[in-house]
Amino acid sequence: QVQLVESGGGLVQAGGSLRLSCAPSGRTFNSYRMGWFRQTPGKEREFVAAIRWSGGSTHYADSVKGRFTISRDSAKNTVYLRMNSLKPEDTAVYYCVASQYYSGIYSPNDYRYWGQGTQVTVSS
Repeated sequence: QVQLVESGGGLVQAGGSLRLSCAPSGRTFNSYRMGWFRQTPGKEREFVAAIRWSGGSTHYADSVKGRFTISRDSAKNTVYLRMNSLKPEDTAVYYCVASQYYSGIYSPNDYRYWGQGTQVTVSS
């Protein structure tokens, strides 16, 4: 069984930065694409960013372009989300996601594997 293990969430002031990390644990896992979604109470999960493991092509939600950067370390099999210039509206639970095969990018249904979520809180 594959589990995605996230770390790096926390409380930060507006304008600050955080870096989230995510790595699969359990059996050997080769991902096609990994990414991040976020969710606030009463709202649907929202796409944040994704990266294709081979080639490294990236995609971002308009709301985070220019502020967030997704990257991967193939040697560590880890994906990162660097979040700069954080705003209170970025406050959410952030979920790491992964797909093993060719799939879409922006829908939660495109990803089979999900982490447990990590809370990011941005104070004003």
